[in-house]
Amino acid sequence: MKQIYVHGEKAYIVLKRVVDLKFRAKLDLEPDMEIVKEYRDWIGADHVLRDQTHFIFCETIPDIEYEEILEEEEIQS
Repeated sequence: MKQIYVHGEKAYIVLKRVVDLKFRAKLDLEPDMEIVKEYRDWIGADHVLRDQTHFIFCETIPDIEYEEILEEEEIQS
């Protein structure tokens, strides 16, 4: 079963969580964001979130567009 992550008003399917240390050349450096982007593209994610310890590679769940369908009684009133 896939995990759903809600951030703000958007919902995402979590494809993979990876410890941010995997993207650092040295422990005291910031993660290399170019490598993060390449990894995102390689696994087929379209969005990356980050918490204090992990990068969260996600697929965005699209918002649905809908039109309200009225019943006949509502149309005639």
